[in-house]
Amino acid sequence: MSAADDFAGELVRAFADYNARFREITQRAKRRFERQEWTAARLDAIERIELYDVCVAETSRRIEAELESEIANRTLWAQVKARYAELIAPLLDQELNKTFFNTLTRRFFKTRGLDAAIEFVALEIEPTDSLTHPVPRYSFSATRSPAELFRRVLDGYKFAVPYADVDRCAASIAASVAQQLDAWEGNGAIRAVEMLETVFYRERRAYLVGRVFGEREYAPLVIALMHGTQGLRADAVMVKRDDVAVLFGFTRSYFQADLETVGDAVVFLRTLLPKKPVNELYTVLGRAKQGKTERYRHFFRHFESVDEPFVHADGERGLVMAVFTLPSYPLVFKIIRDRFAPSKLMARQDVIDKYQLVFKHDRAGRLIDAQEFRFLRFPRERFAPAVLKELFDSCRSSVIEDGDHLIITHMYVERRLRPLNLFLRESAPELVERAVLDYGLAIKDLASSNVFPGDLLLKNFGVTRHGRVIFYDYDELCLVTECRFRELPAPRDDDEEMHHGAWYYVGDADVFPEQFTEFLGLPRRHREMLIAKHGEIFTVRWWQEMQQRLSAGQFFDIPPYRDDVRLAR
Repeated sequence: MSAADDFAGELVRAFADYNARFREITQRAKRRFERQEWTAARLDAIERIELYDVCVAETSRRIEAELESEIANRTLWAQVKARYAELIAPLLDQELNKTFFNTLTRRFFKTRGLDAAIEFVALEIEPTDSLTHPVPRYSFSATRSPAELFRRVLDGYKFAVPYADVDRCAASIAASVAQQLDAWEGNGAIRAVEMLETVFYRERRAYLVGRVFGEREYAPLVIALMHGTQGLRADAVMVKRDDVAVLFGFTRSYFQADLETVGDAVVFLRTLLPKKPVNELYTVLGRAKQGKTERYRHFFRHFESVDEPFVHADGERGLVMAVFTLPSYPLVFKIIRDRFAPSKLMARQDVIDKYQLVFKHDRAGRLIDAQEFRFLRFPRERFAPAVLKELFDSCRSSVIEDGDHLIITHMYVERRLRPLNLFLRESAPELVERAVLDYGLAIKDLASSNVFPGDLLLKNFGVTRHGRVIFYDYDELCLVTECRFRELPAPRDDDEEMHHGAWYYVGDADVFPEQFTEFLGLPRRHREMLIAKHGEIFTVRWWQEMQQRLSAGQFFDIPPYRDDVRLAR
């Protein structure tokens, strides 16, 4: 057996070890839910996010010790890649194996752009197209009443804790499904239900995921379970794609779902959410690195099929990030500037740390998931002159010129949202009012998850296609428990009252909630509407009480779905 054979086999085993450890953490979720071990569940989520880099580092050290001077032998790596491809060919999740291999080679060789000789490159295919293996599922035929059907669905999942009232839960689910699927009335009653065997866990909820079938159509079916003081109960039912899309969205923390193979689950989920990008499904299932791979694959396939330049993203120019976009593709690319304005008292590493905090934190449906990319290669001609000038003027340390190409050494990639300040100018009055109120709720949701945005200006928030307000500018973000919320001092004389700027001392952690409304730029009517609904966020008392409750370990429940899909308690 050759050195390449041994090496390839070792890398296959290294990924298998990572995957086993990933699943071991994931499998704890059921026990956490049954025992109401919510703090431990949060720590598990962080441990699982960090696991990939831990395993890559372990593997890298082992390879360096074994190969020594041969570590940079490209011929050897090309042979290893070929043998590795043969070994993983029978696997359903071979794409995850390929991404693991690519991570290692890119770190060893500091690859700029792509190197097909020593990494797997397949921009022209959809990774799930060849998957025909059915994901394990339960099937339930409708033989009696809808309530009886959903009683059998609930009975199909075994938990170590009983339902408080399983018959009532089943009846409530049946009634809610019938109400939400009223458009099915002409097609007859529900014929069957098909559910994934795997339970999806996140925060304090367990989700049963599947499909409900009528005579001529089907819809998604997601049942949210909670474990309360009296036992289990069904809290919500979702059968509309928009509701399920938000649940599986890019502003949510990752699910803990113990899947034997991931690709076939992605295939099934796409039948529920055909418009949801594959990369976001991999990511929300906890496979963030694979999500990055699929995002890269899909973007560059589109990039090469169109002839348009990168342009500045809509919205006000940021003081910390340069932001550009490809108009026909729903992403933005963000690069940290070399120097910040004097008002930004931070360094480059501080910004990176903020993004890492968000990556590992409970995003509560209000923080966008940003993916970090390094050494991406683009043709220079594909940048609009204004973008090119900004990159050279203010982001020079992140840009390498390589002939007719630019190599971006470090950037963040996010879904593109419509900036809230622009949305409010251009939308119909009813949409504007809804967005203004959701902005206030977004601040409350973030605070409940111990996040203070730092900068509450409307330009730092965006609006999704579902009308949800999301925060996406993280350079001043911090934990609520780290802030010092203060009342505005009263001036003691005319000089202090007429003084331009603050005449009193302001520390780095000081926050004055009374000032928030002064900088929002909302018309008077909308400002008054916001204060009437969410006025407490502009008071010191509310924030100090929130700090006390968070410091005492209180958990705030932020349901990831609309109130009108929740079941009666």
